[in-house]
Amino acid sequence: MSTTALTENTPLRIGPYTVQPPVVLAPMAGITNAPFRTLCREFSGGKGLFVSEMITTRALVERNEKTMQLIHFDESEKPRSIQLYGVDPATVGKAVRMIAEEDLADHIDLNFGCPVPKVTRKGGGSALPYKRPLLRAILREAVSGAGDLPVTMKMRKGIDDDHMTYLDAGRIAVEEGVTSIALHGRTAAQHYGGTADWDAIARLKEHVPEIPVLGNGDIWSASDALRMVASTGCDGVVVGRGCLGRPWLFADLVAAFEGRAEDIARPSLREVAEVMVRHATLLGEWIGDESRGVIDFRKHVAWYLKGFAVGSEMRKRLAITSSLAELRSGLDELDLDQPWPTGADGPRGRTSGNNRVVLPDGWLKDPYDCGAGVGEDAELDTSGG
Repeated sequence: MSTTALTENTPLRIGPYTVQPPVVLAPMAGITNAPFRTLCREFSGGKGLFVSEMITTRALVERNEKTMQLIHFDESEKPRSIQLYGVDPATVGKAVRMIAEEDLADHIDLNFGCPVPKVTRKGGGSALPYKRPLLRAILREAVSGAGDLPVTMKMRKGIDDDHMTYLDAGRIAVEEGVTSIALHGRTAAQHYGGTADWDAIARLKEHVPEIPVLGNGDIWSASDALRMVASTGCDGVVVGRGCLGRPWLFADLVAAFEGRAEDIARPSLREVAEVMVRHATLLGEWIGDESRGVIDFRKHVAWYLKGFAVGSEMRKRLAITSSLAELRSGLDELDLDQPWPTGADGPRGRTSGNNRVVLPDGWLKDPYDCGAGVGEDAELDTSGG
């Protein structure tokens, strides 16, 4: 199948928006803030869809100061996409209506993929779709409150191999008016370990032909994205950990989907260092404090330097910098003429897996018995999917 056939014959539509090429930045807590989205969007030439980091519905409704900063979009971001996480239908409905009535975003994505124990033990995240009526109630409130705004959702295959939920959840999503679904081809028990099950993405696509299905999981390069679309028939891809320390991956993705597979970025360490400084600078401007911006940038250092010949002491030094001058000074001491290292395109970020999923007592007894519902403490400021 040619790249031209993949992109031109079946453009990805998210409500009124055409996403061409069909590439979406996955929401990642503490990562996909406005500065990182700016970098990715610049490399893509403005093509694709870039979703905010996850926003909890309760914090949004209460107008939490930090949350209100997180939903700030640059004027160049069109469409503006917010990912919401909520466990209570009424609160989700209030948050969605607030977004629609106050023109806070153009697109709303709902997170049902978080595998973090402190969320699943309360029935939230990737545990929630097991309770089919609760999932339906949340989706119904969201779609009803959104008005003309498209509502999409992101989920996992299920809790574990014995408790799959994605096909039922997909059918419920279609029935409740969800615009598209993104499936991470792992269970909650897998967290980020093992290999993503792309066959599940293909099965979901066959199960819900009425709406677009996007695939997520193990897209480390542009060629991976093309393989996923070709092998599963999905309508687009969602890229998460693969772009950590590599915002230029979106330039690669655009090139590949446009049939320019040879235009793959292989930046030297000098070019990577320039992006690192720009990233830290943007963070400082966004936060309003240079030092805090550089401190926030520290977690990105290891991802940017993956594969390059940089000694452990220098890596540690760069990871504790607290000013742009200090960051620039350290980077200038490196051998900046190093070419892009072999193997640096591979997996990055979290890789833990095979975890026992912590759930509320009796959660698995009946998928249709929601009991007292999910407690408010399930709605924590934690992302994942």
